[in-house]
Amino acid sequence: MFLTGFAALAVLPTLPLAARELHGLPLYPLAAGCFVAAGLLGGVIGGGWADRRGARRPLAAGVLLSVVTLLVSATSTSIWQLAAGRFLDGIAAGLVAVSVNTAIGQSFPDRLRARALALMSSAWIIPSLTGPPLAGLVASWWSWRAVFFALAALTVLPSVAVVLVLRRRGSEPPPARLSTARPGLGAAAAVSVGAALGQYAVAGSDLGHLLCGAVGVLLLVLFASRLLPHGTWRAARGLPASVLLRGLSSGVYFTVEAFVPLLLDTVRRVPTAVPALAFTGAALAWAAASWVQSHWLERVPRHRLVAGGAVVLAGAVAVAGLATVRALPAAPAAAALVLAAVGMGALAPSLTLLSLSHAPADRQGFASSAMQTTQNLGQIVVLGAASGLFNGLGGVAAGVGGFRWAFAVLLLPCAAVVLLAGRARATSAPA
Repeated sequence: MFLTGFAALAVLPTLPLAARELHGLPLYPLAAGCFVAAGLLGGVIGGGWADRRGARRPLAAGVLLSVVTLLVSATSTSIWQLAAGRFLDGIAAGLVAVSVNTAIGQSFPDRLRARALALMSSAWIIPSLTGPPLAGLVASWWSWRAVFFALAALTVLPSVAVVLVLRRRGSEPPPARLSTARPGLGAAAAVSVGAALGQYAVAGSDLGHLLCGAVGVLLLVLFASRLLPHGTWRAARGLPASVLLRGLSSGVYFTVEAFVPLLLDTVRRVPTAVPALAFTGAALAWAAASWVQSHWLERVPRHRLVAGGAVVLAGAVAVAGLATVRALPAAPAAAALVLAAVGMGALAPSLTLLSLSHAPADRQGFASSAMQTTQNLGQIVVLGAASGLFNGLGGVAAGVGGFRWAFAVLLLPCAAVVLLAGRARATSAPA
């Protein structure tokens, strides 16, 4: 998880420079969105694989594939090759994330799962503090390609070590009973393509972007439900509700993460250091809240932590909205990122634990992949809806008006999470 987080965060500052040097700025949204879109496919592959053969094989495949994808991106001669590298890297990240969550479900007793998830959250602290600034310096002083090559070099030996350790961990569990409800790779690929097209479509309003958006929406409507538990869209009790709430909450968080820095930079003219420090604070706050929920709040029913986290998330949206009031200082609105991370630090691990508790042993991979799928879909749909409203009201050129409505619409999914949290309630008390 540490390697995945470091590679994912270090790459972000280099992508615009890489797209410009490859003469592919018009396709930059596609290259940037490929990672999230491919995570859907990687999660489905990893979830089914983990259910059939245990979590170790997809985890090993994911860490080795991440090295290959970094080399593909580093040697890019066109924006299309860079996009392909990012797509493969998204598959690798999906494999790792789902395999780790499934391994926690398969290997840890209920009473230790929360602490294991908190440890996974803390693995992102150092990458968030060091990855982006180091990558920015290397790209400025040397080359964006050097960032990808360096990440591959740093990753290869630990990845090989992980694979060797996993091979020594005894025999694999017997193959699980296959369920007719397992999602197909064709549906996962269609949803990934639809997600990538959706990411590209929100970057413009010409006919080409509109057509891509229409095709993307059609693919998501036709195939997304095949990757999720039956009853997800109506928040059926148990796993479906847990999966839906993960998508809604993740969508709100990542939309706040996208719009607050944009508002502070373009309209309120806050120094760049302020949002940068807020991102650092958010990483620390997420890890701290995750630790608190696993140590001090472990006896609180998980669905109540979900509702409480959603209330904090709504408070973060309200704080972000303060920056649209010109009579008020803008810089404190950066605290919205930190407050949102506190809510997610309590909410996200609780939803993961609830999903694992609702899934039998041979379906925990599917549950983990469904959570990964709705997390990515939530980012795409909620961010896409807020972006569409924002651009429809004039975007940055319209001043604070578009931002105000974009933040206001985020209160709706927050309210839905609070109201529906009880439907994700665990059926039995943790052991």
